[in-house]
This record gives sequence, C-alpha cells and structure tokens, in this order.
Amino acid sequence: MKTCGEVLVEILENYGIDTVFGIPGVHTVELYRGLPNTKIRHITPRHEQGAGFMADGYARVSGRPAACFIISGPGMTNIMTAMGQAYADSVPMLVISSVNNTHDLGLGEGRLHELPDQQGIVRGVSVFSHSVMRAEELPIVLARAFAVFDSARPGPVHIELPLDVIIAPGDGLPRHAHRPRALPGPDPKAIAAAASLLRQATSPFVVLGGGTSHAVEAAQALVERLGAPTALTINAKGVLPPHHPLSLGSTLPQPPILAALQSADVVLAIGTELSETDTLLFESRLDIRGRVIRIDIEAQQLVRNVLPEVAICSDAGLAMHALHTAMDGFAPDQTETRAKVAAMRQELSRILRPDYHIHHRFLDAVAEALPGVIIVGDSTQPVYGGNLAYEPAKPRSYFNSSTGYGTLGYGLPAALGAKLGLPDRPVVSLIGDGGLQFTIAELATAVELRLPVPILLWNNQGYGEIKAYMAERGIPEIGVDIYTPDFQTIARGFGCHAVKASGFVDLQLALQKAVRADRPTVIEIDDVAVKDWS
Repeated sequence: MKTCGEVLVEILENYGIDTVFGIPGVHTVELYRGLPNTKIRHITPRHEQGAGFMADGYARVSGRPAACFIISGPGMTNIMTAMGQAYADSVPMLVISSVNNTHDLGLGEGRLHELPDQQGIVRGVSVFSHSVMRAEELPIVLARAFAVFDSARPGPVHIELPLDVIIAPGDGLPRHAHRPRALPGPDPKAIAAAASLLRQATSPFVVLGGGTSHAVEAAQALVERLGAPTALTINAKGVLPPHHPLSLGSTLPQPPILAALQSADVVLAIGTELSETDTLLFESRLDIRGRVIRIDIEAQQLVRNVLPEVAICSDAGLAMHALHTAMDGFAPDQTETRAKVAAMRQELSRILRPDYHIHHRFLDAVAEALPGVIIVGDSTQPVYGGNLAYEPAKPRSYFNSSTGYGTLGYGLPAALGAKLGLPDRPVVSLIGDGGLQFTIAELATAVELRLPVPILLWNNQGYGEIKAYMAERGIPEIGVDIYTPDFQTIARGFGCHAVKASGFVDLQLALQKAVRADRPTVIEIDDVAVKDWS
C-alpha cells in the first residue's frame, strides 16, 4: 500500500516539479518516503525562510515553480516572509506542509507544532491556502494550484495535510497531471477600443511591467509599432534590450520621465501594478493626466493605483499580440520621438546621483566580466542604484527583494535557487553586510551543493541605506551602526573561498575565477574604497 504522502510526490513529478526545498521534521518525514521513487531533487536549506527564497529565485529565472516541504508550526511561520516576497512579486511557489491530526485541529491541547489556525495565518501571503481533509481531495487541489501557476497571476500556493491524511491509503488516487494551460485572452472589443485611443494619440507613453517578461518578442514588436517612449519597471528589465532607441530604462521616478508621463495623452501600462515599488515613488503617487489603457491578468489589479479608461484582463503576451495586430498599418514617423528619448537618456545620466553612478559602473563591470550574468540582489545600496541605472541584456536577469515586500536576507538563498534553476548561466548574489547576517547559514547549503556562485558582499559596516534615510530626515541614527564580523574568516569557516576586491580589474578577475570554482566565493567590497576604484 502507498500512502497519500507517497502518492503526492509522484503527482508532483507528473506536474513537472523537479526540485523540492525542505528540512525534514517528524511531521513531514512521510512525505519523504516516496522521494527515492522519483527523479525529484531534494535540497536541504538551513532555515525554512531560505527554502522559500531559494524556490523564489528558482522560479524567477526558470519560469517554473519549485516545491517546498515544510513542517507545521515553526516551519510555516519561518517561510512566511519568503512567501510574502513571492506574493508581492507574483512568483509561483508551491508550499506543502503538515498540520496536526484532523481530530486535534482547533482544540488547543498543546500538540507539537500546534497553531490555533495555521491556514488562517498563511492565507494572507498566498493565492490560496487549502487543508486537505480527505486523501481524495489531493489531486483536485493540486490541479487548482497549477491552474494558478499556468493561467492566472502566479504566486505562492499553500497546501497542508493533516498527519493522519499523509499516512492515509493513496493507492486509488489518480496520478496524472491535469494541466490544460489555458491562458486568458483579451476581449476583442477592449482591444479595438485601445487601438482606437492609440491611433489618435499624439504623445503616447508605454510602461512595461514584470508581467511582460515571458513575452519579449510581443512587447518589442508592439513598442516599435507604436513608436512610443517606453519605461520599464525593475521586474521588466531586459524586456527591451539595453539602449533600445525607444527605451527609457527603469527610471520611472526621475523628473524627465515623470514629466513625459504627465504630458502623455495616452498611457499604455502592461503587466504592472503601477505601485510604489514599481514606480519607486515612495512619498508621492504617480500623476498620470492622460487617458490610460491597462493590461493585466488579474481583474482587480486593473483598477488599483490608477483607474483606466480601457481595461483589458488578459495574459500580457496574448493581449500585446492582439493589439499589435489591431494596429496593423500604423506607422508613425519615429524620428522625433527617438531623438527625444535619446535626449532624455542623456539628461537621466546627468542627474543620476553620484553614488548611483558608482553602482552603475560596478554592475556594468560585473556584466562585462560574466556575459549573460544573472544578478540576484538584496535590499542593499548598489541594488538601489542598479534599479535605476543597470540594464541587463535579457529579461529575468536582474531581480531583488527591494521590490514588493522588501525583505532582507533574500539575495544569498535566492541566488542559490537561481543557480539551481539555470545551472548553465553565471549567477551572482549581491548582498550587504547587514542583509547577509539574516541568512548567512545558507553558505553551508551552497558549499554542500558545490555551487560556484560569487557572493558580492557590499560592506558598509551596518544598515547603510537606512542610516542615510534617517540622516536626511534629521532622525537620530540609532540601531544602524551594528557590529561587523570578520566575513572572510566566517566564509572560510563555512568552506567558501573568500577574497577582498581592490579595484574593477581585481573584481572582474575574482568573478571569473569564482564561476569556475567548486564552491561559492565571497568577494567583499568596501563601500568607501570603491569610490576610488579605477
């Protein structure tokens, strides 16, 4: 007889899950009984938050969800921060957990790992959370989870199995994957209305969000047909290639871009929340005065932050293709527009903060040393500069936790997940000394897996970005000047290579050596010294 837990891993394999992140516990060991009968790879992080961040990085680069096996109670509260980050950034993640026996739920009798309402706690950071009360429910709820991943705005899904359900007989359960992959398409009337507005526009403007990252060709074709200046959100970096003649990069909060948005008579926003973490306008709201067209896969998202005149609820790729077709024959002279975009880019470079220029040069040096690099960032100073100035060559090649939920400690485990998701691409973690101390234990995971991931440690001896924020507002700088340990010794103690970079050439040589190594390499950068690098 096979148990429900054994059958679960067979069903996951049939759905294409090839990687599970988890830390076995007495409540989840039955999920592991069937793993040797599959080709699913199991990765053991050192903390459940690390498991979630690894699954996040894996999904962002590969476009495929990974699964997490998490114990009830403390395991679930540990992973919730990572689920919050994935939820905010629409990243698919399947979290499978245990929960106490069905006959013990809600009684408050002090059972091991007991929470009064585990599902209720998790519901706020998941697309949905479901308790499987009978083994027969399992194939149905898994089909529902993958329907979200394939056909809706993705995000974390939580499925919990009571201990008695995990060991219930599962021989009769269907194992096949029910995955029709039906993406929602646009309403032809809405496409026609949008096309009409765009044909009449004299100064259109386009904003591309992370929802377009899977449809690069459709996005580029539409932008070029419209001949409109186009801004990208951080999660859309790479959808238009660097220095595309219509691209303004990810510079939405900069004055020239805000002025162009305000003067636009039609704004087309695709796959973006237009939220403060998309626009980077944290102390004011986006001021759009023209007529707005929005395309998003989630209906409610179409009316958040900015109300549209035309709302198209659809997969971004299908909608952009339909709109491109509806604009057939539209061929405005783009000479003046492209000249304006070039002038705005020059102005953007001129007004960029001096420290952001340093960060831009730093990130460009990384990209030059490692063609095709994926940079996975934390909430740290060079990430903020890169959010505005860095332009990767491909989509899904630059992401970080400063968007959406804004966690610390993300950059290391997410980079490990990204490397597991795309092992043939160079992957770099960019993290500050404060953030690294949140998840430093995952260095052991990286060494165990022999992952050649360079970890760029931006050391400013504390919480530098928050310190600057407090200073700008006249707030006493309390709690930001923290003790800085010897990261070189710590890294070597974990089994990593560890070096300090002293210049751009030195950095690039260290990076090239690191990606050929048999383990991770911590490359430490002094944030004061880097200002004098040449």
